[in-house]
Amino acid sequence: MARTTGQNAGKWPLRWDLLLRYRLIEVIALWEGRLTTNHLQRAFGIGRQQASKDINQYLSEHAPENLVYDRSLKGYKPSPDFTPRFTRGVADEYLQMMHAREDLSCAFEALDVRELNTEVLLPPRRDLRPAVLRPILQACREGLRVEIRYASLRNPVPEERVIQPHTVVHSGLRWHVRAWCEKNSAYRDFVLSRIEDDPEPVTEGWQGADEDEAWQTRLTLEVMPDPRLDTRQQAMIARDYAMEDGRLLIPCRAALVNYVVQLLHLDVADNRAPEAQQIALGNREAVAAWLWGDGG
Repeated sequence: MARTTGQNAGKWPLRWDLLLRYRLIEVIALWEGRLTTNHLQRAFGIGRQQASKDINQYLSEHAPENLVYDRSLKGYKPSPDFTPRFTRGVADEYLQMMHAREDLSCAFEALDVRELNTEVLLPPRRDLRPAVLRPILQACREGLRVEIRYASLRNPVPEERVIQPHTVVHSGLRWHVRAWCEKNSAYRDFVLSRIEDDPEPVTEGWQGADEDEAWQTRLTLEVMPDPRLDTRQQAMIARDYAMEDGRLLIPCRAALVNYVVQLLHLDVADNRAPEAQQIALGNREAVAAWLWGDGG
């Protein structure tokens, strides 16, 4: 049984399929302003009668004040007192739904699942083979050493390595695994698309996540408007990033700091023009030891 994740999380045990439908009801109504039975029909492959039942059940049992029917829209719209029950009411949930629609449309061209006047740019697909990921995940779960043939920019010719992986990571742009490298006697990140063969888990390992200092160290990045911008420009950037008191706090592991910096296109050396940079790292000195560009 699944449980709700919004304001009333934990109150109502629900079947997983119902929870997903209720979440879609809230996301569509809140962010698009018009919900119809057709949304549920297309998303879940159900009939109009079942879709209507789901909406009525959502209203009668969980959120009677959230939706009102608008005849001019021929659908439901959020009421002025709309309060999320199964979602958090944040834009990321709407973005995730659009990503899912885009993925489905790319995989099944015959399915016209995109009804929105929106477009989502997906990152380029990286080469990640199931034959690579499966044994790596097995090794992470079971604490095993893995024999791989790995190519890197420094050594583009694949070479034999033995690693002890503990966590698979998606950085927003690529997949890699965090692992102890027996060759370098250090924890390193191995890009999964650069593993040339099918990894082979072997004996039990001894270097897990608990011994990985960079993985266990927690940091908070303080992102701020580029101080070289004028006051009005800084206020605009702060609003763009939903900053509080001119700061956006991003908790992360020290081992992942540089990926966050890359994802935000932060130039920690301030080599770019402020109009292009727009944001800056406010606590650079506090995290400098972990930044590649600062010798970390």
